[in-house]
Amino acid sequence: MLKIFVHSIFILFFAVPAVWAAPPEDSSNAVDANRNLEGQVNSVSQFSDIKPSDWAFQALQSLVERYGCIAGYPDATYRGNRALSRYEFAAGLNACLDRVNQLIAAGTNDLVKKEDLVVLQKLQTEFAAELTTLRGRVDTLEAHTATLEKQQFSTTTKLNAQIITAVSDTFGNRVGGDHDESQLYFANRSRLNFESSFTGKDLLRVRLEFGNFANSNGASQIAAATGTGMTRLNFDYDSNDTLFVPHIRYYFQVSDSLNFVVGPTGIGYTDISTTVTPATIADDGNGVPSLFGSYSPLFRRGGGGAAANWNISKDFVLTLGYLANSPNVPSASSGLFDGGYNALAHLAYYGKQGAIGIAYSHGYSPGGAVDLAAGTGSVLSNAPFGNNIATSNDIVGTQGFYRFSPNFQIHAWGGYIWANAKNSGLSDISNGRGGTDSLFVNNGDNANVWFGAIGMSFPDVGGRGNLPGILFGIPPRVSNSDVRRDRDNAYHIEAFYRYRLNDNISVTPGFWVILNPENDSRNDTQYVGVIRTTFDF
Repeated sequence: MLKIFVHSIFILFFAVPAVWAAPPEDSSNAVDANRNLEGQVNSVSQFSDIKPSDWAFQALQSLVERYGCIAGYPDATYRGNRALSRYEFAAGLNACLDRVNQLIAAGTNDLVKKEDLVVLQKLQTEFAAELTTLRGRVDTLEAHTATLEKQQFSTTTKLNAQIITAVSDTFGNRVGGDHDESQLYFANRSRLNFESSFTGKDLLRVRLEFGNFANSNGASQIAAATGTGMTRLNFDYDSNDTLFVPHIRYYFQVSDSLNFVVGPTGIGYTDISTTVTPATIADDGNGVPSLFGSYSPLFRRGGGGAAANWNISKDFVLTLGYLANSPNVPSASSGLFDGGYNALAHLAYYGKQGAIGIAYSHGYSPGGAVDLAAGTGSVLSNAPFGNNIATSNDIVGTQGFYRFSPNFQIHAWGGYIWANAKNSGLSDISNGRGGTDSLFVNNGDNANVWFGAIGMSFPDVGGRGNLPGILFGIPPRVSNSDVRRDRDNAYHIEAFYRYRLNDNISVTPGFWVILNPENDSRNDTQYVGVIRTTFDF
C-alpha cells in the first residue's frame, strides 16, 4: 500500500508539473498555505479542475483520500499544470512524511508496512543533501536581502523622467525688422523626478532639470530671434545645460476629501490644481507644442507656498492656494508675504465626459518682475505699465473640455485681467514694434487684458496613442489702458500630430501661424515649425 503512496509521490512531484498547490510567492509556507481550502479536503472530487480522465487522477486520489496530505487553493482548484519548484517539492514531501508518522503514532500499522517505511527512509536520506543545500541557499539569500535593504538608496523612492529634444525654426521678418533673424536649431530639455511616498497617501517630488532652449540670461532664444513671445515653445526654458533643482513639492492627505500641497520652490498653479484640459493636452512633451496653446495663461504663475484641495462632493473640487515669488529671500520687499505673490481660488466640476472650471487669481508683482501674461502674449500685455512699475492684477478665467466620442474631444479657455499700477514714474512702455517709449505712469492707472482659445483633438486617430489636433486662439491683448493699449488683435492658428512610437517615445510635428504678432498689423506674419521628440520613462 505504501508502495502506491511512494509511487504516487514520484508521479506527482517528478512527472506532473505543479502538483503541489503552494503559492509561488512564498514556498516556505507551503504546508500552511495549502490548508486554506476549508481545511484538509477529504475527496479529490472537491477539486473543481480535477477530472477522472486526468492521467494522474489515481495518484492524486490516493494521496488525498488515503493519506490526507494534499490540499488545494482557496478557490477549490488544484492547478495541476503550474510549474513545481524545489521548495514546493520539499514542503510537499515533508507534509506527506509527517502524515505517515502520524499514522504510525496512531498505531495504524495496517496502513503502513515495514518495507514501505524502508523506502521512505531511503527517500529521506537521498534528499537530505538537497534539503541541506536549500537551507543554505535560503540563508544566503536572506543575508543578501538584508544587506540590500540596508544599502539601497530608498525603499520608497522611484524615478520618472522626461527628455524632450526639438528641431525648430521660424519664418518671417523679426517684429519691427526687415529680415528673418532666426535659424534652424536643435535643443533639449530634461527633467528627472524623484518621487517618494512615506505613508502611501503622500508624495514628495524633487526635480532635477537641465536644458539649452534659453539664452544665458534665461530668456527664450526663439522669442529673442523673432521679437515676440507668441512664437515660444511650451518647453523653451533652461540655459547652458546647467543642472539645477527647480521644483520641490510635497502632497499629503488629511482625509478622503481634503489634501494639501506645500513646496518652497517651483510650485505653479498646475501643481496645486488642474488646467481642466483633456489628458496630455497640457503636457510639455506630449501635448500642444506652443507655449500659448497648451493651456490658459492664468495657470502660468507660481513660486513657493501652499494650497488645499477640498472635494466638496464626488464631482466638485475647490482649490485654494498662495504662492510667493521668492519665499526664500529674507530681505525687504521679498520673503513669503512682503514680495510678489499670487493667490488662487479654483472651483472645478468633473463629469463623465468632460469638466469645467472657474478660477480667480489675485497677484502682485514688484517692479522689475512684472509678467502678467506669462510670456504668452504681447510685451505690452505682460507689462502694461512697463517692467519697472509695481503692478497688481486680478484675473478671472474659465476653462473646460468635453469628449464627444473616444476619438473626438474639444477644449476651450478664456480669461480677463485687471491690472493696476502701484507706483508712479517714467517707464519704458512697449510700442508693439520691438522698441519702447518712455511714458509717465500714475499710481492707480488701470489696464485690461483678455485672451482665449478653442481646440479640437482626436485621440488614437491613426493608431493607438496618437493625438492629432488643431487650435485657434487670441493671445493676451491690452484692450483698454490709461497708458497704452495694443493696436490690433493677434491670431494664433496651430496644428500638431503626436505620433506614438511606443509607450516611451513619441514624435510630434507641429506648426503654427501668428497673424499680427505683438497685436500689431504692421509686423510680418510669423510661422513656427517644430519636430519634437519625447522620451518618457
